[in-house]
Amino acid sequence: MKELLQRHYPWCRAASAATLDRLMAESVAVNFSAGSAVFDEHLPCAHFPLVLEGSIRVRKLAAQGKELLLYRVAAGESCILTSSCLLGQRDYTASAIAETDVSVLAMPRALFLELLGSEPAFRHEVFELFATRLADLMTLVDAVAFQRLDQRLAARLLGHGALLQVSHLELAQELGSVREIVSRLLGDFAQRGALRLGRGRIEVLDAALLRRIADGQ
Repeated sequence: MKELLQRHYPWCRAASAATLDRLMAESVAVNFSAGSAVFDEHLPCAHFPLVLEGSIRVRKLAAQGKELLLYRVAAGESCILTSSCLLGQRDYTASAIAETDVSVLAMPRALFLELLGSEPAFRHEVFELFATRLADLMTLVDAVAFQRLDQRLAARLLGHGALLQVSHLELAQELGSVREIVSRLLGDFAQRGALRLGRGRIEVLDAALLRRIADGQ
């Protein structure tokens, strides 16, 4: 596990052997199966997750069952929601599920706060990603507030190659909509010649047309 930490987290390669030994001794190794909850909204936050394998989806759920993807956390990354909750001693304000089987080393809050003060490399990584995630979230807010759903859907389909292995439900969850509306929009894109739809797959036929839709043209 120490080798995985050093492979994925540069600050671990810069840390002393004593710091790594303490991290291993005081943290808890946790495994999540795909689809299981990693944390839930309104619950206390007590650990900082270092993701070693897999991917976690952090999301905001609405009362009517809609889901809005906030961001993903993969191996070598950190969760800014957890960081802010630990720093502010607040409960989680969103939830997270394991997209795949996930392996995490859960660092206790006391050690997290101590390393922020004593390990410059750790502090730099945490706040650098904090700034990046915050910029991404502001982009998301801008899209949700000021762009039509068809624009956001078209933009989501671009930049991933000609073939996307994704379901209508997954797209709806990422965009904070419902499957029926997304399916209707995808059908419209297909009629216009931009896409070819299959079960669990979408083939992009006209990326230029999708780009014009994404730009509101």
